[in-house]
Amino acid sequence: DSEAARLRLRQATAQAWIALRAAQELIDAIEAQREQAALAIELAKARLAGGRGSVVDAMAAQAAALDLDNRRDSAQGQLEAARAALARWLDVDPAHLAASGSWPDFAALPTSEAELLGRLDHQAALLPWQARSDLAQAAVDVAVAGKRPDWSISASYGQRSRSPGGMRRDDMLMFEVAVGLPLFARNRQDRDVAARRAELAAVEAEHEDARRAQLDTLRETLAQWHAMQRLVARKQQQLLPLAHDRSRTALAAYRGGGALQPWLDARRDELELEVEHTTHLSELGRAWAALAFLLPTAETTP
Repeated sequence: DSEAARLRLRQATAQAWIALRAAQELIDAIEAQREQAALAIELAKARLAGGRGSVVDAMAAQAAALDLDNRRDSAQGQLEAARAALARWLDVDPAHLAASGSWPDFAALPTSEAELLGRLDHQAALLPWQARSDLAQAAVDVAVAGKRPDWSISASYGQRSRSPGGMRRDDMLMFEVAVGLPLFARNRQDRDVAARRAELAAVEAEHEDARRAQLDTLRETLAQWHAMQRLVARKQQQLLPLAHDRSRTALAAYRGGGALQPWLDARRDELELEVEHTTHLSELGRAWAALAFLLPTAETTP
């Protein structure tokens, strides 16, 4: 079904863009930490040169920077893979794609949840089933029509010559009525009708199974969408700001003569939280795209 294919294409394209945007956001977060790491290395070297630091601290600061370099390379690989996936769906050169633009409002759908739940047969997964049901019904109609006799009528005109005795014979106009009666209709054609009706019933039963499966999938996706909204909002509004403040505070304390380890711990925890956040943001985006592009009337783009 062309409409179902179009919906799947739009959904896949949106999800590929979301993966690309999430990878870029992770790279941006890592770059911000690399600036802190570079400052920590300078501070460690300065304290070591001034006789107030230790070689261990200097090496630990350098190791933290190298870890961030590795993380950035890994994130860059994810970015390139996401760019290639999106380019494949858009049929463009990956070099022309940039992870720019703001996130869609993942808290809003183009259609209400009630409409999604009430229009199952209009969703991409179920669109082909109506054509299958129509085809099975047409097969039943053909089988039933085959039981009716075929009537036909024909006419012919014959011009007759004179008889051997010299008498002229009248011309002849003939009508012929034919009735095609199927033989053994009770056995052969009744079985054919019954078979076609059984096929229609099977298609309708499979359609109902597909409808129930789609309803289950829709409810699960809605539940995931709601859960991920809460999780992402909590990280954006509370956990990430706290992690950023802790990291900056720990680095400022080290600059003021404090220990390096609190900053190393804070940096590590902040980075893990950033990675977790982009993962959850991607999951939220995928759930949103799965819902936003279910119906043909949805015209939302990321």
